[in-house]
Order: sequence, then structure tokens, then C-alpha cells
Amino acid sequence: MRVAPALLRPRTSAYRTTMLVVAAGGLVNFALLYYVQPLLPALAHDFGVAPADSGLALSVCTLGMLAGLVITGPLADRLGRTRVMAASLVIAGALSLLGAFAPSWPLFLAARAAAGIALAGFPSIALATLRERIHEDAHARANATYIAATAVGGALARVFPGPLAAVGGWRLPTYLFGAVTVLIGVFVVVVLRGRENTVRTAGASGDLGATFRALADRRTALLCLLGGVNMAVFVGVYNAVAFRLEAAPFTLGASEALVYLAYPIGILAPAVFRLVSTRFSRRTTAGAGAVLLAVAVAVLIPSALPTVLVGLGILTFGFLGTHGVLSAWVVDAAHRAGRSTTGASSAYLLVYYLGSTVAGAASTSLWSAGGWAAITGLGFVMAAVSGILVAALRSSERRGRSIRTTR
Repeated sequence: MRVAPALLRPRTSAYRTTMLVVAAGGLVNFALLYYVQPLLPALAHDFGVAPADSGLALSVCTLGMLAGLVITGPLADRLGRTRVMAASLVIAGALSLLGAFAPSWPLFLAARAAAGIALAGFPSIALATLRERIHEDAHARANATYIAATAVGGALARVFPGPLAAVGGWRLPTYLFGAVTVLIGVFVVVVLRGRENTVRTAGASGDLGATFRALADRRTALLCLLGGVNMAVFVGVYNAVAFRLEAAPFTLGASEALVYLAYPIGILAPAVFRLVSTRFSRRTTAGAGAVLLAVAVAVLIPSALPTVLVGLGILTFGFLGTHGVLSAWVVDAAHRAGRSTTGASSAYLLVYYLGSTVAGAASTSLWSAGGWAAITGLGFVMAAVSGILVAALRSSERRGRSIRTTR
């Protein structure tokens, strides 16, 4: 049984402390996960692997997260959410530091996979914590703030690794991102020591089945699939674009980091999408996000630097905005139905990172086999699937209203 904590309201010290910790953790969590994307060509060259195989540097990490997400909810319910969130960051950062010393590709991948397992301990707990600890009136804003913080982490992961690698190779950004993640994990412990966010007693949701039971609900399953497909478009494009910018006619080298300045545009997306969803609906906003993904893929077709910059900006804005809406929607629906919010959050992230894992591995292979045309095809197919899932959500909502009316 759960013991309900006092709900936090904006402009209070407890609210600011919670948001500071969750935002800082989300930032480094995303940064440590994705800093390898702009480094894929450098990793392929240094380890002597084919470009098609370099995408494993991201995919094995997200695959590790898939495994970790199944156990983090039960661990958090038994050990405490603050402890698990802090340990997640400290362990993942330490494993990243070890990966910087890896003498071979398999050992580097093993360190990335283990770091992925550890990283899983933060995001699902953070989303559930916000839903259960923040007052209803401020939840959407708090969730948007968290997603914006992950966007900042994603921006740092795209902009800085290239220039840092030009100075000290791929190991230098690996050292720095790993060390900062460890420091933020320690920060979580110091700031939240003695302030466990959610107090639980046995039986709340502390079993491995909570994540999979959440997927038995039709609407939750559709939301999770939509998140996974949107993630597949995003990761597929960003993985391949690093190789595209190194090849003719761009041949940018380390200066390709300037193109990733399009990423910070996405920082505004969660707040914008939250306002749109409040004015219209979450489903309508998710549909708009699917359209933006398709537009972004189309804009990226020409081999011109301005269109690449604009296309990446649209892609990032649409993806992060949609992710903000969907991640809040999943835990909100579980909370209202009296189901485990940690289980629902883990289910969403499980499918979300499954999309990242599959697209991360497939995109570099598609690039090697068919160039940017193959990536464009992948993007359009996934954007179309997103539209279909949004339509299925509408049908599911209508069916739910019809059943309630007949009762």
C-alpha cells in the first residue's frame, strides 16, 4: 500500500529542489546515452570497424536500458527512489569512464551495455516521481521542464563531442561525460538525503510484472508504440547524419558540430506542445508531431547545409514535443486508473528505447547499403506508422467513451 506524500506546488523550496535534481539527472542521463552519435565515424576509424557496425555503440546502450527498465521499478519501491536514481547516475558514469580505457571494440560495447542497464534507473523513476509528487495543476509544466532538461542534455551530446574529439580523440568526451554524470549522481544524494520522494510499503508495485501489465491496457500500449516509433525516426536520422556530413558534398569533419546547433531548438518544444495540448488535446498534438517528423524528413532530402540545419531543427522540435506529451500522458492515465505509475513509465520507456535500439542498428546499415535515400525511406515509413497509431488512439478513445455511455 502506498503512503501518499504531500503534493508539491510551484514557488516552494521543496518543488524547486525536486525539479532541480530531476532536471539535472535527466540532462546527464540523456547526454551520456547519446554523446556517441556524433562520434560514430571516429569510433569506426579508431576501432577499425565498418560504419554499419558503429551504430552498436548506441544500440547496445539502449538495449541495456531495456533490460534495466524491467527491474528499476521494483528496486525503487524496495530501496527508495532517491537511492536508485543516484546510484543509476554514479554507476553509469563510472562505467563510461571505464569504457574510455577499453582497448578493443567488444570491451567498449560491453561497457556501453552495462552503462545502459545502470542508466535505466533514472528516467522511469523520475517521470513517476513527478506525477506522484507534483500537484495536479503543475504536473504538465513539471514534466515539460524535465523533458526540456533532457533536450539540453541531448544538445550537449551533439554539439561538444566533435570539437572535443578533434582535440583529444573520442576518449576525451567519454572521460568528461562520464565524470560529470558521476558528479550529478553525488549531487542527487547530497541534496535529497533524508528526503525520499515517495514512501511505499510492500505490495505497491514492487514486482516485475508491473511493467508488462501496463502494456495490457490498449491505450497505454498505443502510446508506448507511438513513443517507440517517434524515437526510431529521431535516432535513425541522427545516427546516419554524422556519416552524411563527413561524406561529399559536405566533408565537414569536426566542424559538423555547428550543424548540431539545430538541436537546442527542441528545448522549447515541450513547453510549446504542452500549451497546444491544453488548448486542443493530447491526441491532436501527437498527430501534429507525426506531421512534423514527416516534414523534417522531406526537408532533409536535398544535399544542402541550410536544409540539413532546418530539417534537424524541425525533427528535434517535433520529436521532443511529442515525447513530452506522450510520457506525461502514460503516467497520468495510470495514476487516474489507480495503476502503478512506475510500471507505466517503465513500459513507455521500454518500447521507446526498443525503437532506439532497432533504429540505431538499422540506420547505419541502411546508410552503408543505400545512402541517404534509404534513411529517407525509413523516416517516411515510421512517420506514416505514427499517423496510423494516432488514428488508432482516436478510435480507442471513442470506443472507451461509448462503453462508458452504455453502462
